[in-house]
Amino acid sequence: MASIFGHSIVALTTGRILTKSNKKPGKIIYLLALLSAIIPDADVLAFKFGIPYEHMFGHRGITHSIFFALIWTLMLRRIFYPKSKATTEERRTVFWILLISTLSHGVLDAMTTGGMGIAFFAPWTADRYFLPWRVIQVSPIGVSNFFSEWGMKVIYSEALYVVLPSFVFLFLYRIIRKKS
Repeated sequence: MASIFGHSIVALTTGRILTKSNKKPGKIIYLLALLSAIIPDADVLAFKFGIPYEHMFGHRGITHSIFFALIWTLMLRRIFYPKSKATTEERRTVFWILLISTLSHGVLDAMTTGGMGIAFFAPWTADRYFLPWRVIQVSPIGVSNFFSEWGMKVIYSEALYVVLPSFVFLFLYRIIRKKS
C-alpha cells in the first residue's frame, strides 16, 4: 500500500482543485476527503479475524473497489450534505471530491511494488489488478516498521510519484484559474 501520507496528499489536492472557495462546500470536506482516502485500509483488520489477504474481504479487497468508493461517497454525502442543507452544486462537488479521494486509494496501491493487486471490481469478482506503472514502494504495515530504511524508500518514491505530481497539478490549476 501507499502510505497514509501519499493517500492524504491526493485527497487534499483533489479537494483544493475541485472546491471553488474555502466556504463552499465547507471545510469539513477536507476532513471527509482525508478520511475517504485512508478508509480503504481499514481492511487490515481482516488479518485479526483470520481473513486471508487474497479473500474479497481481505487486504486490498472490497474496500479498495469502485463499488465501495461509490457506496462510501453516497453515504457520506447523504449524512454531511443532505439535500435540505446543501445546494445541488455543493452536493455535486462533494460527490466528486469524495469519490476521487476514495478511488485514489486503490489507484495508488495498484502502483505499488508489492502485494497481490487491487480488487477494483469486487464484489463481482475477487480478481486483483496492478497498473502497468508500479513505481511506488509498498509501505510497511505498522508505525514501527515505517520509521526504517524501508519507510524512507516509501517516502522518497511517494515524493517523486505522488507529491510532485500533486504540486504540478495545483500549480497548473492556479495558472488556469488566474487566466479565467
